[in-house]
Amino acid sequence: MNIKPVLIAGGGLAGCEAAWQLGERRVPVTLYEMRPARPTPAHKTDRLAELVCSNSLKSNAPGSASWLLKEELRRCGSLLLRLADRTAVPGGAALAVDRLRFAEEITAAVERHPFIEVRREEFRQIPGDSLVLIATGPLTSGALASQLEAVTGSANLAFYDAISPIVDSETLNLDRIFPASRYGKGGAEDYLNCPLNEQEYRLFYEALRSADTVERHAFEDLNYFESCLPIEELARRGYDTLRFGPMKPVGLIDPRTGRQPYAVVQLRPESLRFASYNLVGFQNHLKFPEQKRILRLIPGLGNVEFLRFGQIHRNTYINAPAVLAPDLSLRPASHVFVAGQLSGVEGYVESIATGLLAGLALAGRRNGQTFVPPPRSTALGSLVHYITCADASHYQPANISFDLLPALEGLPRSVARDRRARRDKQCECALADLGSWIDGWDALAAPPAEQARTRAVPFL
Repeated sequence: MNIKPVLIAGGGLAGCEAAWQLGERRVPVTLYEMRPARPTPAHKTDRLAELVCSNSLKSNAPGSASWLLKEELRRCGSLLLRLADRTAVPGGAALAVDRLRFAEEITAAVERHPFIEVRREEFRQIPGDSLVLIATGPLTSGALASQLEAVTGSANLAFYDAISPIVDSETLNLDRIFPASRYGKGGAEDYLNCPLNEQEYRLFYEALRSADTVERHAFEDLNYFESCLPIEELARRGYDTLRFGPMKPVGLIDPRTGRQPYAVVQLRPESLRFASYNLVGFQNHLKFPEQKRILRLIPGLGNVEFLRFGQIHRNTYINAPAVLAPDLSLRPASHVFVAGQLSGVEGYVESIATGLLAGLALAGRRNGQTFVPPPRSTALGSLVHYITCADASHYQPANISFDLLPALEGLPRSVARDRRARRDKQCECALADLGSWIDGWDALAAPPAEQARTRAVPFL
């Protein structure tokens, strides 16, 4: 019987991981990668899964959210995490890789897999009679972007990110911050406000004017919207521009002075747990160390911990909560799945994670099974929950952070008050719950005749 292969568009991190997971479950795959037939301005080689920016997969320190996501992927049999560990280079607490060896080993593993065919051509048309995974990343070609617009609606496809920093609420100095909504509208705790006097504002402004920005790639001609300019660009336009923009103090009265501040930075909660806050309107293109240094000049943020830094960069992604189902298929076209940065995640490991989950979901779909994501208590489950259940009207791509995971209930007081102990406990619970989920996942994704057999292709 001629079984149609699953079609995967994009030979990046997500596409390669998905192809491997499908191939390991004896599902035939055709993987489309347009390089080298059609090069991109970001890539330097024709290797699959080439890392085009940093060679770091972020923290590998036990107890961090990034470590938890990587550890879950390792336990799920991720090809890319196994090869990242194998090609690691010294990187301090981070998992850094020899990017050339990493890409070469992934390319070799995928190309010689008996259930994966790699085609070096552009994927331009989404068929209606095959299972398809779109994992073309932030530089999705115009032809395929048009196809996605037709399927999802143009309002659900974005072409650049404007991401504001997110900070850990536990590290805020609340003695310097007051809760209030502008003009008293909304709830009293809808926003936290960091007031600045004239001297504090001038210090912040001068630091911002002289800050080091990220070198922009040739393909990142962002053409910023006037309503969404980076804060350093606003600072360049004049001393008071910020005070009439994201730092405007009108409608806010500092209860300690009874007066309107000279300027103010507003923090908006990221969730109903008030565990983290977004710096409203503070999207920027500064280097991360510069963001930390300059934003800590804001009263109340002197020792703040950043869960995510601000960014502005070229990125094609869907408004996932509006169109993506929990199995990472499109609600308007259930035969089409989306993974990687296109699904609205940030970061290498997050892209690998969505690729792995999409591969499992596609394998389940081929066998008539309904895919159930990992438990919400896990990093994998929380990442899927975020991209499919976040507020679609304010959706922004995200890295994994503990803020995405649900809070643990019923902890001993000594653990609840100790952030490190609390996070260690959260990791412990997540990995235990993932283990229970893993016990049933192969039964979900494998054909009945294969469930009792070992995999035909050993892990390389």
